[in-house]
Amino acid sequence: MKKDIAIGGQAVIEGVMMKSQKGWAVAVRNPDGEITLKVEKFKKQSRLSKIPIIRGFFILLETLWLGMKAIDFSSKVVFKEEKSSPWSLALSLFMAFLIGILLFIVLPLYLTKLSGYFLEMVSTNSFIFNFVDGLLRVFIFIGYVFAISMWSQMRRIFAYHGAEHKTINAFESGESLIAENIGNYSRLHVRCGTSFIFIVLVISILVFSMIPSSWSFVLKAASRVILLPLIAGISYEILKLSAKWQDNIATKLFIFPGLIFQKITTKEPDTAQIEVACEALKAVLSLSEKEEKVNA
Repeated sequence: MKKDIAIGGQAVIEGVMMKSQKGWAVAVRNPDGEITLKVEKFKKQSRLSKIPIIRGFFILLETLWLGMKAIDFSSKVVFKEEKSSPWSLALSLFMAFLIGILLFIVLPLYLTKLSGYFLEMVSTNSFIFNFVDGLLRVFIFIGYVFAISMWSQMRRIFAYHGAEHKTINAFESGESLIAENIGNYSRLHVRCGTSFIFIVLVISILVFSMIPSSWSFVLKAASRVILLPLIAGISYEILKLSAKWQDNIATKLFIFPGLIFQKITTKEPDTAQIEVACEALKAVLSLSEKEEKVNA
């Protein structure tokens, strides 16, 4: 199997989801200790998903949707819950998006507005206003992650996140997908969603700085939501470039904060958790193997 196949992933409840350009697979450790698998092949991708900048937003939406499906599957396996309907998943995704807007856009914007009553330069200078807004957004995000990391179940998910990264790093290094061989690989990865979020936070400061500080609170909040697809698109392209040029000194400095933050969002997994990640990766790689045999 070619090790240059682009692999992404996500930790779920007692499991790991892996995806490639061909499809996705999620492996979950059930209460009996066995690994349950779900594998799906992607339908033909839209041409829009191949256009730079634009593709970033489409890939983000796809990742969020797949993430919801994977978490729903893992919940069904672990807690014996019934599978959610597509409408239920869509509603859950919408609610998560709404909470994200309130927590990471409306709240920092409101706090920045309040600070303008005490610091005149915040209310009169567009760049300073948006810089303060961006810093508050970073602090709120860090606080949010620290808070959820206190939850024992989330710490297990973070360990599966570490297992996902170790397994992908091992695969990209040409290592055989055997759990015992993977434990020494890094639990940090340059293409991680955590790094993507940090890039989004930085790019948002630059993009939002173009919004006049004289605009009303509602206009500022609405413009931030409207500009999210552009910010996501730019951030995705930067993430791809940083993965391609990760040995460059400037790139290393740029991605360093995201990698450091992965120390929080990942934990050291045990061999059993790495085994689950291996099974998910093997399953998604099998989709490419089958296509190669068909095209041979």
